[in-house]
Amino acid sequence: MNQFAILHFPDSEYAYPLDENTLRLVLKTARGERFKEVSVLWNNKYDFAKRRNFTRMRLLCNDAMYDYYVCDLTCADVRFAYVFLLTLPNDVEYYFSEEGVTSEYDFKHGYYTFFQYPFINAADAVSPVQWAKTATVYQIFIDRFCRGDMEKNDTYITQPWDLVPGAKDFAGGDIKGILSKLDVIRDMGFNTLYLTPVFKSPSNHKYNVTDYFAVDPMFGSDEDLRRLLAAAHERGMHVILDAVFNHCDESHAFFRDVKEKGRASKYYNYFIVHGDFPEKYSPRHSERSEESPQTKLCNYEIFADCTYMPKWNTSNPEVREYLIHIALTYLSWGVDGLRLDVADEVSHVLWRELKAAAKEKYPEALLIGEVWHENGMYLGGDEFDGVMNYKLQKVFADYFANDLLTAREAADKLNHIVMNHRRQTNEMMLNFLDNHDTPRFLRLCGEDEEKLRAALIALYFSVGIPCVLYGTELPLTGDGDPDCRRTYDWAAKPRHALFLRELARTRKILPAGDFYATTERGALVLVRENEEARAKVYFGKTETDGEIIFEYENMKIIKEKK
Repeated sequence: MNQFAILHFPDSEYAYPLDENTLRLVLKTARGERFKEVSVLWNNKYDFAKRRNFTRMRLLCNDAMYDYYVCDLTCADVRFAYVFLLTLPNDVEYYFSEEGVTSEYDFKHGYYTFFQYPFINAADAVSPVQWAKTATVYQIFIDRFCRGDMEKNDTYITQPWDLVPGAKDFAGGDIKGILSKLDVIRDMGFNTLYLTPVFKSPSNHKYNVTDYFAVDPMFGSDEDLRRLLAAAHERGMHVILDAVFNHCDESHAFFRDVKEKGRASKYYNYFIVHGDFPEKYSPRHSERSEESPQTKLCNYEIFADCTYMPKWNTSNPEVREYLIHIALTYLSWGVDGLRLDVADEVSHVLWRELKAAAKEKYPEALLIGEVWHENGMYLGGDEFDGVMNYKLQKVFADYFANDLLTAREAADKLNHIVMNHRRQTNEMMLNFLDNHDTPRFLRLCGEDEEKLRAALIALYFSVGIPCVLYGTELPLTGDGDPDCRRTYDWAAKPRHALFLRELARTRKILPAGDFYATTERGALVLVRENEEARAKVYFGKTETDGEIIFEYENMKIIKEKK
């Protein structure tokens, strides 16, 4: 037995409440380690020395290195103490506690070494946003989706609608255009909109905000946004807005004041400025471009290499108060959720304070962080509900599009992602194949629409919130930014609209509960299951039993009774 591979941490993704009376435990062991049985001995921590309950754990799944055993303990007394019992095929038993692996265990003095979850406090349990469990999201890059207002001042538009855009081109899409297509979007099975930023900004993408409280005139008016929110809600749809709290545009009133007054500005510490501003400084960042090959220098922190995007100092309580006020204002308008841009460059304290303030007034507001890399530190329940699931996207791209993974390797990676989050958190991850920052999935597939459809099936089947980029139904293609942000061809007949609608219908009848991946006869198999039912989708030919609830080519979603 490889005792060094056995791993468990209390009050983490390995021990967390599912509700006020149920504790989920996860134990990691070396992959392929043969056990006759893995069990947990448990009770309330004050009675643990005298008597203990016995619960067998089940092997749920594995990744490249570990097997994952799980069990759920339900008790009215939620002061849990527990020790794991590992039984080998030859009936030799070992205990695993805070003391490590031992051949014997002193239950009388277990209060020194047992694992414990001392008390399930309701406020500490991750509470899923209920509407997110059935959300199916359609992401819109507003400038390129649809122009609905033909009377607006359009002198800002720099390109004909049907041309491939450049990075700084404006095509003319607006909020009225989205409003005019709400029924089209809903008919494809989508019940949630995710809009890239709508507020005043000199760019086409609006990620460099000048005024956080005014809709950009290119996109319409504040009243247009209110109408869109009302129309979406009338149709039973939700709306998520993009909120940019890492940085703003250099033309924001606060930063203009700093540029004019330097240290004398009341907003000087709202940004991270090194030394005097703007005349005397030590170079901190530079920006180069093809249009301007000379180097520009600045002595303030910025987003990426964009000197026109000064970074907010979110270590400053006044800045946090200002940004939280913005978030609460959006939610007060009826916005249902916020996607928080460049979340991993912002202070943790802002996200903790923002979530506490938002959930106090709007408990069903969905908060999604943009985090490309390791994300567990944001998902303990006190910062975000979920994050944009780039790790899942990478697996889907490498398996379905790039042919870089075998079915077994893909299953291992998917299980690793899922088992490193709480089950409730997995339900609120924003899953996608592509977005406005990445190449279109169709391009990754070499324009192979069958591969795109297969990946869409996996997207809708996986635990979490499926998010589809506008135009996937046509389908649109394109490389990375700005090519992935092409305009929507409204003259074309969408080839995949009915396919997406059927996926949305099927998703509603999948069992809620655990999700994991495995293989059968070389096929990748995704599984959704609970105590009553199990559903599987097979990517590859294999014999299956049960009711076929979705079928496309050689891909089937099978639902079985347990």
